[in-house]
Amino acid sequence: MKKITDEVYQIGGSGLTDPEDAASYLIRFDGHAAVIDAGCGKSVGQLLKNIRACGVRPDQVEYLLLTHCHFDHVGGAKTFRNKVRCQVVAHELDAPFLEKGDSTVTAATWYGSDMEPTPVDIRITRAQESLPLGDRTIEAIHIPGHSPGSLAYLFESGGLKVLFAQDVHGPLAPTLLSNEADYQKSLRILLSLEADILCEGHYGVFTGKDEVRKFILSFVEGDAEA
Repeated sequence: MKKITDEVYQIGGSGLTDPEDAASYLIRFDGHAAVIDAGCGKSVGQLLKNIRACGVRPDQVEYLLLTHCHFDHVGGAKTFRNKVRCQVVAHELDAPFLEKGDSTVTAATWYGSDMEPTPVDIRITRAQESLPLGDRTIEAIHIPGHSPGSLAYLFESGGLKVLFAQDVHGPLAPTLLSNEADYQKSLRILLSLEADILCEGHYGVFTGKDEVRKFILSFVEGDAEA
């Protein structure tokens, strides 16, 4: 596991779980916990072991926060939900592809797999919504482009704004229902959050406002202030 703050850990991804897994992260404090993304599904058992190694019982996990519907992030969501009994959170525009088990839009076919139909317990329907966790909140922010219902999650830990924006880098593809114009607008939304730490899905963790901004800007076309 990789400690990011006293309350945030990386618990999944290459080197921690299956090589095909995108990164998974854990938020934990005062007996409350949430997990961001669940990998492709081959290493849910290891993911649970890593959660325990961070001092959290699986039954303390209240949410599985899905950043978007792609297989390397959500293939393990159904199994994780069944084992942990948490609530799965996704945006309403990505939820149908999860619930139907759409192997094309979820990119399961890219991994030679099928997407299992996966229940979504909480649908995010607005541009920004607050999810209560203990006496604090996690902000869910709609950032379409990579997928129609891509979400970022923002959590304040020790005075630092920690941003979970898993596939800032894309890619964009017609089969994924990606949209370049939406993607560019979403990058500007991410910049406006002025996060201190960015937890990305494939490129690791960026620490410091300047490093976060530099990484996001590398994908922005044109004037970042536009």
